[in-house]
Amino acid sequence: MQLSDNWITEGILDFEYKKYVLLGYLKNVSQNFDEKKLYPFLSDLIFHYRNLLHFRENKKLAKRSFPKKINKIELENFSIAYESMMHDAAYMEEVERILAFALPRMKQEMHKGREIYEAIDKKLKIFPVGIMPLSADEGYLLLKNGETSDTQVFDYKITIFTNANENYRTIKTKHITSYLRKLTNSYENIKLDLMRQRKNLPNPATFVIMSTLQFPLQETLLPIAKRSFVRFIKKYQQI
Repeated sequence: MQLSDNWITEGILDFEYKKYVLLGYLKNVSQNFDEKKLYPFLSDLIFHYRNLLHFRENKKLAKRSFPKKINKIELENFSIAYESMMHDAAYMEEVERILAFALPRMKQEMHKGREIYEAIDKKLKIFPVGIMPLSADEGYLLLKNGETSDTQVFDYKITIFTNANENYRTIKTKHITSYLRKLTNSYENIKLDLMRQRKNLPNPATFVIMSTLQFPLQETLLPIAKRSFVRFIKKYQQI
């Protein structure tokens, strides 16, 4: 179940109806968290929570200046459009009830998701394979997901963006292949096989990301592993 970006203002402005919509959304999020599926559910929930905080703050500013009715949220530039209204007390009261109900419940579910994220992130082990090149911004990730019978292989590329205050790293990955777990498929042998098959990287930076427990790959392990790996590389390149 998806929650519309403008769910609080679009359609019927009725507390009981909005409560029904929100609880249905949060139930779906909670069920996915129970199954250890974090993405896109956690990031979507954080977006909606921050959006409501922004919405409430802008509503307070507008109310202090003059009576207005909230018309719609322009998410692209994070501004709120308003429509003048002479008598908006009932409208504002209903919006306040919805916000007061929604924010703490969203926050509680966010806390649950973040706890799962942090628990998985802390248990990941990352280490290099073989001789490393001078640059580790491009290469291969060997992902071991608990007791599954194979090792998933991704190529990766890290790009650095610079602004006035800080450098930001982003990572792109692409699934290449997988190797069954057996004695001949050690991490070193997998790297050698990749070098034989793919000539574009003669000595690729290769890292293992290992999770002792098995998690949903696309919804949980891969997104967390990528973020953890970006942090790891930043520290690795500073050594």
